[in-house]
Amino acid sequence: MSADDTAPAGERRRPRLDKAARQDRILAEMRASATLRVGDLAAELDVSTETIRRDLFDLQEKGLLSRTYGGAVRPFASEPSVTERHRLMVAEREAIAAATVRFIEPQEVIAIGAGATTTHVARRMAAECRDLTVITHSFSVATVVSANPTIDVIMCPGSYNAREGMMVGVETVDFLQNYNVNRAILGVSGITPDGLADAEAPAARVYKAMMNRAAETIVVSDHKKFHVQSLAIWARIPDIQRLVVDAAPAGTLARALERARVEVTVASR
Repeated sequence: MSADDTAPAGERRRPRLDKAARQDRILAEMRASATLRVGDLAAELDVSTETIRRDLFDLQEKGLLSRTYGGAVRPFASEPSVTERHRLMVAEREAIAAATVRFIEPQEVIAIGAGATTTHVARRMAAECRDLTVITHSFSVATVVSANPTIDVIMCPGSYNAREGMMVGVETVDFLQNYNVNRAILGVSGITPDGLADAEAPAARVYKAMMNRAAETIVVSDHKKFHVQSLAIWARIPDIQRLVVDAAPAGTLARALERARVEVTVASR
């Protein structure tokens, strides 16, 4: 009889998982906590830290996580093209747009970033707002908002990103420095307690410039962007004033927003 057989049930050593089961367990932990430590995983799974590092390397090669010094995080968000995104979560985005335009007053200057959700906002602005000046680097935003003849549209110069239908680059950022803006309305690829980020680094620089020129920054986001890490952080949570969403954030993100006194508006459908 082995020592394990004679030990109390609560003290018996758990059988080690094979490689596939161990990696499934790592991914389950990733879904639960978003950030993992090599030492914690090694202790939990009763294997060496080198084994865990090899597992993390394998999972990163498959695009299932991103390794960090001492652990791993969820993979950085990469978004489908803006054309593809326009077909997703339409009802949620329309609700967010309807809630967002209530904060806009006549005679204001509004900077609007590129994206599917912000285009929904622009379309609603064209229907419900009047006597505005809109500054944008997005061709879809400019096209839909210009349907309202009382809205003047200023298009930013720059290098054209055909995938996203937007202008980016040094010229775009420099151009924005010439304007004072009442409100910047910006989308995100991901929002975490660490900040707001975009999958396109050049776009992130434009959003930061818009935010810095605005008296108020309104971020519009569906709930699938919560706790998602993306490539380029363009703002920290305390930098924004309002978040308009289709569902209330929870957990660490909700606490970060509350600490920063960000006004969270949940749109009703």
